[in-house]
Amino acid sequence: MNDRPAEEAAAQATLRAQNGVDVRVVVVGNGCTPEVVPPDALTVSLSGNVGIPGGRNAGAHALYEAGDPTEWLYFLDNDADLPRADVLARLVAEAERHPEAAWVQPRLTGPDDAATPRRWVPRLRASNPGRPGKVASMTEGVVLIRRDAFDAVGGWEDQLFLYHEGVDLAWRLYEAGWSGWYAASIRMHHPLTEPARHPLYHRLAARNRIWIAHRNLPALLLPLHLSAWTTITLARAGRRGGLSQTLRGMREGWTSRHTQRRRPMSWRTVHRLTAAGRPPII
Repeated sequence: MNDRPAEEAAAQATLRAQNGVDVRVVVVGNGCTPEVVPPDALTVSLSGNVGIPGGRNAGAHALYEAGDPTEWLYFLDNDADLPRADVLARLVAEAERHPEAAWVQPRLTGPDDAATPRRWVPRLRASNPGRPGKVASMTEGVVLIRRDAFDAVGGWEDQLFLYHEGVDLAWRLYEAGWSGWYAASIRMHHPLTEPARHPLYHRLAARNRIWIAHRNLPALLLPLHLSAWTTITLARAGRRGGLSQTLRGMREGWTSRHTQRRRPMSWRTVHRLTAAGRPPII
């Protein structure tokens, strides 16, 4: 959205410095014409802000329209950067060592290359962010995804606009038979910011949690998942603020849930998610 020109330039510089892989850069202007564009990059200028997942889809589609035969998609938010020149090559090597994984997730840290908030660790047991392994969720803004798997499940769900799109995509990839891998030894950098800095956070996070549950979970798990999530979310909102917007989002999500197409996952997928450490009731 042309609101972080310095960060955008830094992110692109670290992307173009990658070695061991062929990189094709696509810069998406979400409701604008991109102003910071590296040489030979594809650009997408969207007439309105379609949200983060919609913007990512637009970038992936631009590659498809350009006839690019890429095997991998790497989604990079414009406030993140690759701290070393071999990050992408190492992520691809990890993916090749784990052919069952549709996505490979690097470890996201602050600029100090060490601090990793719990919310950035893609599993429930987050006390040791340096432990690699199979995962069932993703940190959306810094993730490598196999192009064929991404296309087969329809990409990101753009109706979500912002928040929880990684949970939705991970569930659909698991339903298609894939899994995810956390490559904890490969680091990415991101400012140590809070998601609540965005005014829409509390409302959209609450709405989207109900939407993705309605879209993906078997009927028997819906009350369990939503009860656990509601209890945790209201407790957090009571301590940290945002309670009124959280309640607004819950109401919006519940009253509009039938606008979301239900494609409940199989019980086999429920078992696989649980075995990966992320039972879909939490």
